[in-house]
Amino acid sequence: MTALYRSLAHIVALVAAALILPLMLVVQAQQPAYTPYDTGSPALIDFHVSPTGDDASGDGSAAAPFRTLTAAWERIPRGQPLEVTGYRIWLMPGTYTAEETPNYWESRYGTPEHPILIQAQAGKDTVVLPHVNVFDSRYLYFIDLTFAPGTDAFHCERCDHLLLRGSRFVGADPDSYDAQETVKVNQSQYVFIEDSDISGAWNNAIDFVAVQHGHVITSRIHNAGDWCMYAKGGSADLLIAGNTVYDCGTGGISAGEGTGFQYMVEPWLQYEAYDLRMLDNVIHDTAGAGIGVQGATRILIAGNTLYRVGERSHMVEFVFGLRSCDGQPGDEGRERCDSYAAAGGWGDSAISDGDNAIRIPNRSVYFYNNILYNPPGYQSAYSHFTIFAPRIGEAQANAGVPVPTRADEDLQIRGNVIWNGGADLSLGVEPSPDFPAGCQPDNPTCNAAQLRADNAINTVEPRLIDPEGGDYRPAPGWSFTIYTIPEFPG
Repeated sequence: MTALYRSLAHIVALVAAALILPLMLVVQAQQPAYTPYDTGSPALIDFHVSPTGDDASGDGSAAAPFRTLTAAWERIPRGQPLEVTGYRIWLMPGTYTAEETPNYWESRYGTPEHPILIQAQAGKDTVVLPHVNVFDSRYLYFIDLTFAPGTDAFHCERCDHLLLRGSRFVGADPDSYDAQETVKVNQSQYVFIEDSDISGAWNNAIDFVAVQHGHVITSRIHNAGDWCMYAKGGSADLLIAGNTVYDCGTGGISAGEGTGFQYMVEPWLQYEAYDLRMLDNVIHDTAGAGIGVQGATRILIAGNTLYRVGERSHMVEFVFGLRSCDGQPGDEGRERCDSYAAAGGWGDSAISDGDNAIRIPNRSVYFYNNILYNPPGYQSAYSHFTIFAPRIGEAQANAGVPVPTRADEDLQIRGNVIWNGGADLSLGVEPSPDFPAGCQPDNPTCNAAQLRADNAINTVEPRLIDPEGGDYRPAPGWSFTIYTIPEFPG
């Protein structure tokens, strides 16, 4: 291995044979490189905006900038693809109020050759924006900006090729309940978040619902009361990698969760999440699980480091997702529940009463070569894992899945170093009449004997460089065994 740093996930992906490989981590010295979204070299018309400009007399040039971002935005053609040129709105240093920005950023259709850029001219930490609400827009890039409204910071619905790069999104302290989601994206495709800092919500710092294709890389995601991030509602084909995630309530990052059926989009109408890769993230100081999978398929979780997680529950969970048709009969959009069920989606139009939600199974979840480290004096409350037992004979309206519905079908947990509590701490799969668990002896890919054989559980204490000082890299000279990651079936 010649590079200074190759992530565990990258290393094992290069190994063709299904072998057990020892890996010395002494070479680990810097973050792996992830390919950023390519904005190309488009031809652009530049508009300049300054807090000292003037909308009436300005023409958007550097010498005569507009006063408001709204004035520049309104000069971009609405409701038609940009076929001749793209646009860049250069924001000069300052704070822009809600009165100076569009109330609703709607129906601007950039193209690959002619995108729309909103960018801080003097670089990061020089421009502050209020809440931004985008709808039905394409090839729209926000670069080097700060969004600090004291409430939900950024929302995009039905967006295509959205880039958030080098930006800071500040909601509010979770205890204030002033911000529900810091960054919310729904019913959108090709969403890319890079090198950003996203924080402050009583619910989620990042909430993806029905988002397909894209990545969240090399960002800081923190200070959220629920999951710091989840991708659910039929989200698919996402890379979540190289991020630092911390100060989360319910948990760090989850593939799937629970969604109102009507908010999904075809053809992703069955699982909560498809084809997600969570690689090389550092997740620390989460009250609940560091990582969760809730109703998802073909999920790879590899090369992550979890530190001080699960104090009120467990370190990692593999459980069911939930699906209901939200609202009451006659509510706008609720008719899609029946339409999606007729198309083969897993759900129905029953009025949710809190108990009748459809439980969404997991299939082919691979949890490989991660470090799970709760240092002495800190441990998860109940177990290392929570893995739900099959739901025997439960009616699953239009679910089209074999009974019992399972959270542990083709669940593979291998090559992980786990240091958490004492030798008597439960794996989370031991038989219990009160809390039945998955991964029982008849499961060929996940059972207690296999978990102890294929993972180092309280037998090897990880050595990290300086986790209390924020350096979670393995210390020089420390090594452990990793496993080759197999291909997903089908």
